Amino acid sequence: MTILVTGATGTVGRHVVDQLVKRGADVRALVRDPAKARFPAGVAVAQGDLLDIDSLRSAFSGVSTLFLLNAVAPDEFTQALVALNVAREAGIARIVYLSVIHSDVYVNVPHFAGKFAVERMIEQMGLNATILRPAYFMTNDLTIKDVVLGYSIYPMPIGAKGLAMIDVSDIGKIAAIELIRREQSAVPLPLDRINLVGPDTLTGADAAAIWSDVLGRTIAYGGDNTAQFETNLRQVMPSWMAFDMRLMAERFLTDGMVPEAGDVARLTALLGRPLRSYRDFVADIATAA
Repeated sequence: MTILVTGATGTVGRHVVDQLVKRGADVRALVRDPAKARFPAGVAVAQGDLLDIDSLRSAFSGVSTLFLLNAVAPDEFTQALVALNVAREAGIARIVYLSVIHSDVYVNVPHFAGKFAVERMIEQMGLNATILRPAYFMTNDLTIKDVVLGYSIYPMPIGAKGLAMIDVSDIGKIAAIELIRREQSAVPLPLDRINLVGPDTLTGADAAAIWSDVLGRTIAYGGDNTAQFETNLRQVMPSWMAFDMRLMAERFLTDGMVPEAGDVARLTALLGRPLRSYRDFVADIATAA
């Protein structure tokens, strides 16, 4: 029995692959360019694209469980629906889908709305799936490390409502646990949703204070200027994506990313250990070259 991982070379996907291998799973990774794939021994590589039907049919052949991850893209919704339909055609009855927390709340944010639409289609198609809903990735803050160190400002406009930041290594481990649980079940398990959150819900001021404590000097919160955030992002990504990220940041300010009661306890039980803290993440990256 084979577990197929899409997005296998990305931020989350590589952790999922590693955790599955550690658990002795038969893993197949879907990648666009096999020459760039670096996986543990034993991982089978399938070349393909989520919009290439022939490559999907080949990659999905003989697969029992699917991890579906779609990167943020203009055609993300189409990619997901194509993959789900090909999976159903291939008889895959066990799925773990990576969505996003509050996808039903951030309704004006394109990549959130797209993921919520995929969630609805999973339900409407009667697919047996676990829908994982992660909050803000701690690794997003790797992109602002130089600003923090060089200018003593935490520049992410995350506001005062709070974000339950989660480490991607925890996401990868939880995803692998769910994939194995579905894979090993004698019958396909019913639909389930899991919010993926960190142990603390942090405001912009909280994040700046943690950086201050770790570095031993004052780091100021840069404020809630989402227009400037969009302008900065346009230097490194397409304008449509930068605008999408601005809309997301505006919902950080109005809604935050706050866990539901029991989320942290459920994840702690799944992992068998505490969730990684933002403080530990900052301590690690602040001293890294």
